[in-house]
Amino acid sequence: MIKRIPVTAAALLVTAGTLLTGCKPAADANASSAARTAAVSNDALQNNALLYSDDCITESEVVDAQTAWGNGIVRIGRIYNEKGDYVQKAKEHIQTFYGYDLGSVLFKPTLAAQKQFRNTFDSALSYFVGGNESYPEDKGFALKGWTKVRWENTGIINNSCKMAVAMGNYYFTPADNSGDVKVEYTFAYVKDRNNDLKIAVHQSSVPFQSGS
Repeated sequence: MIKRIPVTAAALLVTAGTLLTGCKPAADANASSAARTAAVSNDALQNNALLYSDDCITESEVVDAQTAWGNGIVRIGRIYNEKGDYVQKAKEHIQTFYGYDLGSVLFKPTLAAQKQFRNTFDSALSYFVGGNESYPEDKGFALKGWTKVRWENTGIINNSCKMAVAMGNYYFTPADNSGDVKVEYTFAYVKDRNNDLKIAVHQSSVPFQSGS
């Protein structure tokens, strides 16, 4: 004869609770992971809000930034020729125009072959004024005595609002007026919290020479 064991309502509740508790750790882990992901996303958004402006970038702002960058290159060379503190001026130039304090900057300058990519402040400074043993090829692009920089944009794209990209040719006038040096460029700009444009991407190269 099979002996019947009475099951009370309380026992059923205890059993059900045990089954539900057994599933809880997995559910809690998923919830915790989602919460951490959301927290990271919120932190990133808050950091961006602190670093970047909400205002869109206009074409006229890009043109103004280009003109100011060119004037800065000329000024560094003039201070160098006057025996002034050209290194400090070059540092100020990078701080003013490049976004190294905001995040990554992709900088591929014209006259760099051994170490072409200058993604740090110090490597950019070396390109402009030389004097860094880690970059022996650098002679100081800004020390060549350029007297003028003329820009010729083939186009400016700013339809993403938060970043503007300009491409074209710029022409560097040497001190002896022997003829402008033509260089191709691509610049990408972002706008910081002070509404100043900062370079996030800078790529320059000399035009292709047929037959070479």
